[in-house]
Amino acid sequence: MNLPATPDDGFLRTEQLVKRFDGLAAVDEVSLSIRRGEIFALLGSSGCGKSTLLRMLAGFEKPSSGAVFLDGVDIASFPPYERPINMMFQSYALFPHLNIWDNIAFGLKREGMPKAQLEARVQEMLKLVQLESFAKRKPHQLSGGQQQRVALARSLAKKPQLLLLDEPLGALDKKLRERTQFELVNILESVGVTCVMVTHDQEEAMAMASRIAVMSHGRVLQVGTPKEIYEHPNCRFVADFIGNVNLMEGELTLDEADRCEVTTGQGVVKVGHGISGTLGMAVAIAVRPEKIHISKLRPEVSVNLFYGKVREIAYFGSYNSYIVEISGGVSMKITETNTTRDEGSAITWEDPVFFWWDDAAPIVLIQ
Repeated sequence: MNLPATPDDGFLRTEQLVKRFDGLAAVDEVSLSIRRGEIFALLGSSGCGKSTLLRMLAGFEKPSSGAVFLDGVDIASFPPYERPINMMFQSYALFPHLNIWDNIAFGLKREGMPKAQLEARVQEMLKLVQLESFAKRKPHQLSGGQQQRVALARSLAKKPQLLLLDEPLGALDKKLRERTQFELVNILESVGVTCVMVTHDQEEAMAMASRIAVMSHGRVLQVGTPKEIYEHPNCRFVADFIGNVNLMEGELTLDEADRCEVTTGQGVVKVGHGISGTLGMAVAIAVRPEKIHISKLRPEVSVNLFYGKVREIAYFGSYNSYIVEISGGVSMKITETNTTRDEGSAITWEDPVFFWWDDAAPIVLIQ
């Protein structure tokens, strides 16, 4: 169901935004529409153009062409200090000689905010990030997660219309990063600020963002919710970049409204929907490892059933991961959830195994 557009749908818009360095496009005709109050992630590997795009939104880079609209105003030519935008850097950029209270108050003092109003605002920000008892400490006396919250409080103190986050959790260790993701989202949602974040971490984008733009070589390949990006990737790059995936090359040999078939070097894959393609066209089948079943015994299924030999096994606590080699030297990754503490899989190295998936599991990729 397509909902009617609201005035908040295009709160932040970029139109055909381009940035060239030495004639090469770091950002190549990017058009995005971001809703008011949304947490939006720019996701991609190093060098894909996501940080350059963020810097153009902040005003630190001037576009080669294109437009940036914030609440209906084209701000592409505005210097950073004239934009109602704040940016939080990966390093946090806290002043080491100032205590936490003064770090948060710094921008407000420069704006000349009256003392009583300033004190109330700083106290409000300290309460928001739950650091009221740390106000007199210096940054080096705080943990990484606490420093991150101070930087966030300072960024929000001036009530920006748009908050930009550049790898906001990149300086934290894995366990702290996972815990801080939810804290950060709760704070941003409670304030209601529109947020654009840059990250190369798929899990971080999936956990924090309401929508994600996947970038490669300066272009946006797909925009969607985390579930849309994961379950319905629109090209091979997105399928392979988000999570783990098995890719099988083949050609389209049947295409009807409710089903299609792709013939691969390993056998025929049946899919529970049509793609309106051309018979004989080259396509790839993508199947997520967790959607594949595995057994040493032949199952009572005939659709999408394959046979191979286990080459690698890895135990990850919550699940086991298998690498199964099939015909043509193709390897398939399969994951199996561990549901009890004492459950031990009968499958071991070099075992011959059957594996299969239902016709709703595969994704047909044309690009």
